[in-house]
Amino acid sequence: MTETARPKGRPRSAAVPAEPTVQALDRAIALLELVAARPGMTLSDLALQTGQPIASTYRALVTLQARGMVEIEEPGASWHIGPAAFRLGAAFRRRSGLEARARPILAALAAELGETASLGIESDGRLLVLAQAEAVKPIRATFPPGSFAPLNAAAAGKAILAHTDADRVEEILEHQGLPRETSLTITSPDTLLRELSRIRERGFALDDQEQAEGMRAVAAPVFDARGLAIAAIAVTGPAFRFGLSDATRLGPRLAAEALRLTDALGGSAPD
Repeated sequence: MTETARPKGRPRSAAVPAEPTVQALDRAIALLELVAARPGMTLSDLALQTGQPIASTYRALVTLQARGMVEIEEPGASWHIGPAAFRLGAAFRRRSGLEARARPILAALAAELGETASLGIESDGRLLVLAQAEAVKPIRATFPPGSFAPLNAAAAGKAILAHTDADRVEEILEHQGLPRETSLTITSPDTLLRELSRIRERGFALDDQEQAEGMRAVAAPVFDARGLAIAAIAVTGPAFRFGLSDATRLGPRLAAEALRLTDALGGSAPD
């Protein structure tokens, strides 16, 4: 008897719809993302932010709560991310050895330089922070793992874009645009492309108060075996302490540390 093949991704006979999403699921995920980004919001706040009726929002929250994805905290009936969401995030972080291999490098940089060191990747056209080693000084940069930033504003984002396939860069710019975070953010495609060319030439990227006013950063890309940037390590500090000349001088050192991480992952920097 011939064994029936198991479906692997979707039913073989199912046509792909023009909008391949389940609306209720999409709304629930958007709600979960909002709880993660702004913990402590009430039911009415969440309904207002998502534009959904309170009854629908409550049913979605209760469903997520039953799965451990969110929790309610009394008094005040505020909603927070749950342990199941953490487990899912941890599974993503275990997918490769990138974060584990980067952590000692980040810790050493933060300890030596006294500024926050972080690791980021491109995710859905944005910079996703995977890990950070935070400075201990009272005034410091902080990027909680799981937070996002526009690629065009962050040093790590520009470092990744500079070594990303041109078609992918075009796709990102088309879908994400060039969000303005401060008055110094690059919002012109031509200016950004010229900046990416300079980054490739010198081996590191700078953020001179482009992502956040009063903060500067320097970043260098981490490469895969094809010579494409899969991540970037960055050092960020307040502008009054971390001058542009300081960031520029640190660039080659950070590029060397990124290359060390590239080698550890079996990658190869482009010629």
